Amino acid sequence: MFLKAFVTFFGVGLMRPAPGTWGSVAGWIVAIFVLIYLSPTTLFLASILLALVGISAVDKYEKLTNTHDSSHIVIDEVAGVWLALSVASQSLIMAIFALVIFRMLDISKPSVIGMIDKKVSGGLGVMGDDVVAGFIAGIFASALYFALIKLGVDMQSFDIAIKDMALNL
Repeated sequence: MFLKAFVTFFGVGLMRPAPGTWGSVAGWIVAIFVLIYLSPTTLFLASILLALVGISAVDKYEKLTNTHDSSHIVIDEVAGVWLALSVASQSLIMAIFALVIFRMLDISKPSVIGMIDKKVSGGLGVMGDDVVAGFIAGIFASALYFALIKLGVDMQSFDIAIKDMALNL
């Protein structure tokens, strides 16, 4: 069934333990390749498209399975981490910050992220909290990276621009 494959990001959501983390990491890896060979704008547009298609797919899947926000549904994590990386895409360290901060926000669900998770039903609720978490994670990751530079941490000595990674593959 293609619908289950889609909402589980082609089976990644069936991995245990922590399917949300597995989905986030798998999405992160795909996003890195998009950033290497295409652009942050492409990743941003793909994350929006994935979120919109995900809303409909999750609605259909939940009706079909009579469930809500099952742990194996990870397409929301993929859309969220893609959005985070489209905002924080300058370097590998920044991208790692984005992944970690996204997972922290997705797990803890502070503020508006938690409100969306609790109060918005269906596919919009499933996808919405992760999209907001992704956007916030991208901003926080960028801010953290540049704050560390401002504080005198030499990020360039052990970091690599994501576009430069293509030369090493």
